[in-house]
Amino acid sequence: MRRTSVLVAAAAAVTLLLVQPTSRTAADAPERVVVTNFPDVQRIAGRVSVPEPVPASALVRRLEVIVPAVDRAATTQLVEAQAVDASGFTHAVLGLRGEVQGNLLRDGVAGAILVPDEEPVIRALLEEGRYEFPLEVQAPVLRAERGLFASDQPRHVLGFPRYRVFLYNSSDRSVEADLYVFLTN
Repeated sequence: MRRTSVLVAAAAAVTLLLVQPTSRTAADAPERVVVTNFPDVQRIAGRVSVPEPVPASALVRRLEVIVPAVDRAATTQLVEAQAVDASGFTHAVLGLRGEVQGNLLRDGVAGAILVPDEEPVIRALLEEGRYEFPLEVQAPVLRAERGLFASDQPRHVLGFPRYRVFLYNSSDRSVEADLYVFLTN
């Protein structure tokens, strides 16, 4: 008798599961949002909305930058590429790849250095040759690689909203470089 009532109870539970209406998905119904007001300086009033999704990542490319033979230490001769807007992001993964223009006679290193776009930092770089708060990626430029090069992908913590991009190349030939900056939160 006890075994029969257990089976009946199990059958009733399965029936209840099968006839339950399906739950709504997050896309079907708006989520409840609670706004906590802070001191009067930060008081939030009215309706709060986010008009579009906040990006979690972005890929910035600086492609086909021609970089002649210029040493990293020659800060006034570095090749400058378009700056990178990093506002809203906390980390960056840098990648550098490219191709040598001609036949190498001497191995070298190609590199990109991102320097905060702050007037005193840029002045220290251009007037005194000092790199302050740099983010850097390097790739060996080797004769054995038949003119192609690529870096590892170092991850950096971002501390500034905008970075100026400078490239160098210590080999004996110009290179065409592609810089990839993958920004994340």
